[in-house]
Amino acid sequence: MDWTHRLRLRHLQLLLSLAQTGNMSHSAQLLNTAQPALSKWLRELEEDIGVPLFQRHARGLRPTPEGEALIAHARRIEAHLDTARDDMHARREGGSGLVAVGTSGASASDVVPMAVLRLLSWVPRAQIRLTENTMNLLMQQLANGELDVVVGRSAPELHDARIQSERLYMEPIHLVARAQHPLFLQEAAPDWDALMAYRWLVWPRGTPIRTALESALATAGHAMPRDHVESNSVTINLTLLNHSDMIGMASHRAALRFTQMGAMRVLPVPLSGFGSVSMYWRADAADRTAVARTLDALREVAQPAAA
Repeated sequence: MDWTHRLRLRHLQLLLSLAQTGNMSHSAQLLNTAQPALSKWLRELEEDIGVPLFQRHARGLRPTPEGEALIAHARRIEAHLDTARDDMHARREGGSGLVAVGTSGASASDVVPMAVLRLLSWVPRAQIRLTENTMNLLMQQLANGELDVVVGRSAPELHDARIQSERLYMEPIHLVARAQHPLFLQEAAPDWDALMAYRWLVWPRGTPIRTALESALATAGHAMPRDHVESNSVTINLTLLNHSDMIGMASHRAALRFTQMGAMRVLPVPLSGFGSVSMYWRADAADRTAVARTLDALREVAQPAAA
């Protein structure tokens, strides 16, 4: 018999616990089982598969490459089951189901919250779970089944064959600062020497918006200022910009939204950098009503920017 036919949800819990603790006795205690029984189950599973899943050493257990692969599958299965549980709960409460949306900073300030409001106007009892993070982590969560939709800077280098994608719009990037910044008090537009005299607040290296900024600076004949702070948090960035003379960066839609709120202003400095924002989803989740309506809401909210 195929060894997968003998696996039960309890076995996945055992495997994930061993991966987390790296300790047989600790996992047995957490799962309220006997250590000999846990050890016997792991040994039999390894015999069925034909490869060792953990290396035994003085400090406990360490997953082998094959063990890491199976643990990744177990995490995905667990995430899908968690989503199924929460989705059924939302439906039992009269909603249309649950949708978990991940957003990067590029879309957290405008398109995602506006799409959420659009979705709630269509489906008032929709259950929505929002997460903000960097694209590399969000895409991993999407692949693992922890998220249904991810919205952020287009990142083809993070593409997964199981994931579908659609570009929502393209937009320029801007340099921004607090409304009372000294650069706004001078009559002439600031030159690069004036800009470089201040500390900059930028997104971390490797993020799509940071790459777009570095490309724009290179086109203008400049490098990233040595005096800069890196942050991937919209909240932290807003606080730093509003309580200092730092110069920050923002995508076009986010900059307009924050300007309307009085939280920042766009510096009149032309940048050649453009970035695109895309949405990503798993094909096996698109037939769920809440997920499909979320994708529609994102398309509708993004449409003016694409025009």
